[in-house]
Amino acid sequence: MSEHPALEAVRRKIVAAAREAGRDPASVTLIAVSKTFEAPDIEPVIVAGQRVFGENRVQEAKGKWPALRARHTGIELHLIGPLQSNKTREAVELFDAIHTVDRPKIAAAIAEEMARQGRKLQLFVQVNTGEEPQKAGIAPKESAAFVDHCRNELKLDISGLMCIPPVDEAPAVHFAFLAKLAKELNLPRLSMGMSADYETAVNLGATHIRVGSAIFGHRG
Repeated sequence: MSEHPALEAVRRKIVAAAREAGRDPASVTLIAVSKTFEAPDIEPVIVAGQRVFGENRVQEAKGKWPALRARHTGIELHLIGPLQSNKTREAVELFDAIHTVDRPKIAAAIAEEMARQGRKLQLFVQVNTGEEPQKAGIAPKESAAFVDHCRNELKLDISGLMCIPPVDEAPAVHFAFLAKLAKELNLPRLSMGMSADYETAVNLGATHIRVGSAIFGHRG
């Protein structure tokens, strides 16, 4: 296993943030967000021991991950970008988790495809904590009813909630809100925190953090 200084730095900060919050660092899953990066950038991160990766687009992931998976075992792939219903079949084939279940139509399409393919994905409901009109996600006040619909009508096993806080607001407020909501809905997992704020997210209970630029750098 070779060294990857940026990845190691992120891992050290996760451990420190978890311990500060009195949490087991092993309870935090680091998702290395490889969107827009190609195999030559991704491979060193895999060789350094990272196995969980996040992608925003089904088509982009389809173009690079089958070959990477053929060369490396144990890869877990998370879809962290919006899912269009016409891409559901490919998404369920390719990914192990979807973080952006954000409307009844998509939830129904995922349920249908998982049954058809005999696959069980880890599913997160995206909550629009800032109630931003341009952003995907279920409104906070509708999230309980939506989770109920997924569980009871569609028989989906929802494992957690996900959010992307507004860029101009303190993320901690949104992370704390999402953690409270997940507890009320009896959901064990929280997908929150990115390169700029993942330590705060870990402090507030994140079980999955989505870190891209802190590991891969910025796209030129």
